[in-house]
Amino acid sequence: MSIRVFVVDDHEVVRVGLRAIFESTPIEICGEASTAAEVAEQIDALKPDVLLLDIRMEGGDGLNTLGRIKLDHADLPVLIYSAYDNPTYVARAVALGAAGYVLKEASAEKLIEAIETVASGASAWTREELRRVTGALATPRLSADIEVPLTQRESEVLRQMALGLTNKEIAKALSISYETVKEHVQHILRKIGVTDRTQAAVWAVRKKLV
Repeated sequence: MSIRVFVVDDHEVVRVGLRAIFESTPIEICGEASTAAEVAEQIDALKPDVLLLDIRMEGGDGLNTLGRIKLDHADLPVLIYSAYDNPTYVARAVALGAAGYVLKEASAEKLIEAIETVASGASAWTREELRRVTGALATPRLSADIEVPLTQRESEVLRQMALGLTNKEIAKALSISYETVKEHVQHILRKIGVTDRTQAAVWAVRKKLV
C-alpha cells in the first residue's frame, strides 16, 4: 500500500529530486505546491497521508503554514523538511505539532524512514532533537498566562526572532541598526522571563504572536 505525500517546497529542483528518490519506494507524491498559499485548498482535495513541508519559502513561512494546517487537519502528519538546523525552528515545529524534522542534507534512507514512521501514526522526532528544545518547552514562565508589556518595536523584533532570523537579518528587515536589535532582544528576554531565543520563540508561538 502506497503512502501518499504532498510536497511543499519553493525549489523545483528539490521537488524533482524527491520524485526520483521515491520512485522505487512505497511513497507516492500525490501533489506539490511551491507556496504556502496553495497548500490548504489542495490538502482538502487530495487528502494526503503525509505533508512534507519546507520552512523558508517565497510568499510564506512554512511554520506559520504548519500552525494553520494543524487547526483544520489535526490528524495529518506534517514532516518538516528544511535546510536549516536552527533550534528556533525545531522548537516552533515541536510546539506547533509537527511529527518530525528532517534536514535536507540527510540521507534518502533517513527521509524515507521518517515518512514511513509518521505515516504509521508515530513520531519521527529523535531524542536529540527533543533534548535540544526541552528546556524551551518546559520553561514555567512560558506557560503562564501573563500579559507582558512589550513595545510595538519589541513585538516586531520578537516576531522576527520567532521566524528564526538572526540579529543581522532582523536589522535589515526592520531597517534598524544591528546594535538596536541587540538591545531589543535583551529587553525582550528579560521582560518575558526567558534566557535564550529558542525559549522566546516558543513563548511567541504560545501567545499567538506568530
